[in-house]
Amino acid sequence: MSSPSTPTRGRPARLDRARTLETALDLLNQSGLDALTMRRLADAMGVQAGALYRYFATKQDLLTAMAERMLEGVSTSAQAIDGDDWSERLATLARAQRTALLAHRDGARVFAGTHATGPSVLGFADTFVGVLREAGFQDEAAARALYTVVNYTVGHTLEEQAALQAEDGDPEAVSALRDAVTTDTYPHLNATLPTLTSTDFTRLFEFGLDLIIEGLRARHAPSSAK
Repeated sequence: MSSPSTPTRGRPARLDRARTLETALDLLNQSGLDALTMRRLADAMGVQAGALYRYFATKQDLLTAMAERMLEGVSTSAQAIDGDDWSERLATLARAQRTALLAHRDGARVFAGTHATGPSVLGFADTFVGVLREAGFQDEAAARALYTVVNYTVGHTLEEQAALQAEDGDPEAVSALRDAVTTDTYPHLNATLPTLTSTDFTRLFEFGLDLIIEGLRARHAPSSAK
């Protein structure tokens, strides 16, 4: 009887954690999250499915490790910003997280369903909270701001990636919305239809991010930082 690490189809088994993660990310980019299974991953690596469990006990463990890998290096973004402007450093971190998630198909979906505690994710969070604490924010406000900005960034990117994939699969989606939102039935939506159907997701992201930062400035920043 062959062992779980016995190669299949005549290919040599070259199995390690780093290569498994890279292969999983490649499969994610090729086919999306729904098509990523442990069996398909094992087949791509030329091993039996059971061999993967020495590194990842469940698919959820694999996704958590993938989320950790996606944010690798993101925490250094704020350190590259000159000066002591906490708001710009915060915005830079949020933008860097969005960019990291957009770099992978369904990246936001993967990240949203995990609770990674590796150095990439925790380093990002620690840098974020540190920016606010150093600016004079109270600990509770800094922690809640972390949740708010991260949830906004992940949620926005989730919708952005879904919209982009829907456009690829259904080019008539925007036309259907335009047909449904008429002046008679939804006059206010109709008046803002050019913005609602815009694919300038970066501009939309920046608008929301600016609202959050200005809210933080008005409600929680110390008087010297206002």
